Amino acid sequence: MKLSCPGCGAIFSLDALLGNEGAREAVMAAMQLPAPLGWHMIRYIALFRPAQRQLSLDRVANLINELLPMITAARIERNGRTCSAPQDYWRMAMDDMLAKRDTLTLPLKSHGYLLTIIEGYGLKADQRREQQHEDKLAGRTPVGGVSHHTPSPDVKPVLIEVSQPRSVMPQSVKEILKSTRGG
Repeated sequence: MKLSCPGCGAIFSLDALLGNEGAREAVMAAMQLPAPLGWHMIRYIALFRPAQRQLSLDRVANLINELLPMITAARIERNGRTCSAPQDYWRMAMDDMLAKRDTLTLPLKSHGYLLTIIEGYGLKADQRREQQHEDKLAGRTPVGGVSHHTPSPDVKPVLIEVSQPRSVMPQSVKEILKSTRGG
């Protein structure tokens, strides 16, 4: 029975798949991926396929095994920082790359761009959390929300005077005041 890998384009028989060490490793690595990422990973790995050739199953196994520890740990280390990398980030980043396939230099040589995208998601999430924390400390809430924040004792409230426009005194009141003052 001949099989064709939808990701790498390799054509092989089931016997060859089970007998080839690289193929076994690729299948075993793929089996360790969380189920929702499997299809995304297959399509992403296809970005590494050289033009006019198939991607070897040894290379497929290596590519998956490079990412597997980071996916399992749900974090990446990049540029001296450790960033959160939940499964949704992996899925979204792979989808982003597939959407930009026409602008990428293919075949890909490394996972660098994927990791950069995931790092960006992590940084944006960190910024949102920091902003929410700052908003909470400042007593700011989303529109329609009510602040339950109690300011610390060393924070002095600022009183703002609101000046109301003066209305004109009616003539009848002026006459009454004039008559009471005697003149």
